[in-house]
Amino acid sequence: MKKEARIWKTISEGKVQCNLCNHNCKISNNNTGICGVRKVENNKLNTLIYGSCSSIHTDPIEKKPLYHFYPGTNALSLGTIGCNFKCLHCQNYSISTADINYPYLKEITPEDSVKYAKQYKCQGIAYTYNEPTIWYEFTYDSAKVAKENNLYTVYVTNGYISKDPLEEISSNLDAMNIDVKAFKEDFYKKVCKAKLQPVLETCIYAKELGIHIELTYLVITGINDSLREIKNFIRWIIEKLGDDTPVHFSCFHPDYKMTDISRTPMDTMLKIYNLAKQEGLLFPYLGNIIHGDYEDTHCPKCGNICILRNGFIIEKDGIKDGNCSKCGFKILKQ
Repeated sequence: MKKEARIWKTISEGKVQCNLCNHNCKISNNNTGICGVRKVENNKLNTLIYGSCSSIHTDPIEKKPLYHFYPGTNALSLGTIGCNFKCLHCQNYSISTADINYPYLKEITPEDSVKYAKQYKCQGIAYTYNEPTIWYEFTYDSAKVAKENNLYTVYVTNGYISKDPLEEISSNLDAMNIDVKAFKEDFYKKVCKAKLQPVLETCIYAKELGIHIELTYLVITGINDSLREIKNFIRWIIEKLGDDTPVHFSCFHPDYKMTDISRTPMDTMLKIYNLAKQEGLLFPYLGNIIHGDYEDTHCPKCGNICILRNGFIIEKDGIKDGNCSKCGFKILKQ
């Protein structure tokens, strides 16, 4: 669905600048930006995908993944098409590389998103599957209606949103899982066609705005799995975001244009988990692997098992009012 976009300005006759994400695309009439879904027509920037859903599903909040945010609840998960990154290893490339001719789009309103959430007994709405920033106009309106109806809201994002739109939506955005894809600019340039620094700045600013954040780092064999790189990443998290920031180190599986790279060895994942613990990260987790206690939440103060997880099945007997049931240490955002 076409609608006038937000967060842009005219820079010359027949050309505008989109300031929604950190690409800051300068777009001429009848052209789109990098995301492919924001187009200049008659000197005005339009979104081509307002309310255009490629994916509507009910997911456990743990699937986002968010482990310290309303555990055991379900989120209505909505995605669209397009992306402002061009990741060679994209695991949702069928929608992230699609254009507006994608045959399976369903048009919904912000009110519909709340209706579906309630219909399927969800406690919140997650904008996910592809990059939520690029359909900001819809997520902004949907999140506002969701909060008016006592639903939580979540972005699962690459973190490339600009400062102004993040601030604008922050009053209606409860949580973000931000995908930090590597801790080197060279990786972002070659693999994602983007830059690392804006992502790090988003992490810091989201924290300052009071949004609950968790980070995901997909460990790719021989590409971003250096223990030195990951140690630097962990130290940055502790210094800039706090040692209580939950971080999900996920196992890579071959996909899209990286099918020639093998799945991350379990030995590598365990070394990263142990490194995170040694460096002082309180809540590191491992994802996309076989069940183990590295997906459970332990109280960093007394060692109590606060939340047991087996896939998306959880037991939270060790939690009381968001705190450790034994010593009262703050565990959850809720």
